[in-house]
Amino acid sequence: MSYELVGISVLWLFLYGYLIVASIDFGAGFFAYFAKVTKKDHIINKLISRYLSPVWEVTNVFFVFFFVGLIGFFPDMAYYFGQSLLIPGSIAIVLLAIRGSFYAFENYGSKENHLYMFLYGATGLLIPAALSTALTISEGGYIKETENGVQLMYGELFSSPYSWSVVFLAIVSVLYISSMFLAYYAKRAGDEPALDLVRKYALFWSSPTIIASLTTFIALSQQNPEHFQRAIDLWWVFGISVAFFMAAVFLIYQGKYYGWAFIAVMLQFFVAFFGYGASHLPYLLYPYVTLSGGVTSESMAVALIVVFIAGLFLLIPSLVMLMRMFLFDADYVKGKK
Repeated sequence: MSYELVGISVLWLFLYGYLIVASIDFGAGFFAYFAKVTKKDHIINKLISRYLSPVWEVTNVFFVFFFVGLIGFFPDMAYYFGQSLLIPGSIAIVLLAIRGSFYAFENYGSKENHLYMFLYGATGLLIPAALSTALTISEGGYIKETENGVQLMYGELFSSPYSWSVVFLAIVSVLYISSMFLAYYAKRAGDEPALDLVRKYALFWSSPTIIASLTTFIALSQQNPEHFQRAIDLWWVFGISVAFFMAAVFLIYQGKYYGWAFIAVMLQFFVAFFGYGASHLPYLLYPYVTLSGGVTSESMAVALIVVFIAGLFLLIPSLVMLMRMFLFDADYVKGKK
């Protein structure tokens, strides 16, 4: 295995970690606001708050690792993405700042404010929509090089079926992953009213998730036929992902083994995410940046691989300790401390 393939695999693992952890966070924000609007906040919002309080500060660690590593491994990505994502990226940063402000206001007793709750819920959907622009652009056809640098073609972006299908997939996936986790968390807390509510959320958002996945796959065939064909060649990978999806939904529908259901969700997205990444290669940004052509020097790449693998081995035990202290501590989950 080449060092550039090792590098992108490590970075993709960090991005996958962000996908799962951030999705739980973003979806919980939407459900907290939705519950408040529907007068059901007394049922689940305490449960959501117990999860978010110790976790929200570490959510973006995965994203920072991925972003820094991507630029370090593949400097050309900074040139193309840095200019084309100036506006979408700035919007995402502003939304993240607004979301971070909510946590500060919540700690100072302003969580009953409807405006704060609305911003908290809205950013939970708008941030993944904004960040999904990067994956959309990577398929090609949305940027062009000019004398003044790289420009994002907003007309093509906003009129593209593939672009909107990716946004839709990002939003419903966030709500699906989050509701699946909250169902497990509510079960562990022994909170039956909250479990009954989030279980309905999980079942409801499962159908849009699989529909959005299929829609995005079909739209990809029009946007980037070459990538679509490579994905077809890996049909068995996506078939495994669908099998995990069906297992997760079945367990939730049966109302048992919620922990295994969420593990199935994580495996569903792990297989699909790496299948998508593998079929995207050798291009990182079609057709401008390839895996071998855009990589940094070998010595720099090896050094980055060592550092990021070390960071991964440092981050994982830290997360395990955090989960043992808070998320999987029986008294904390049940609100006894």
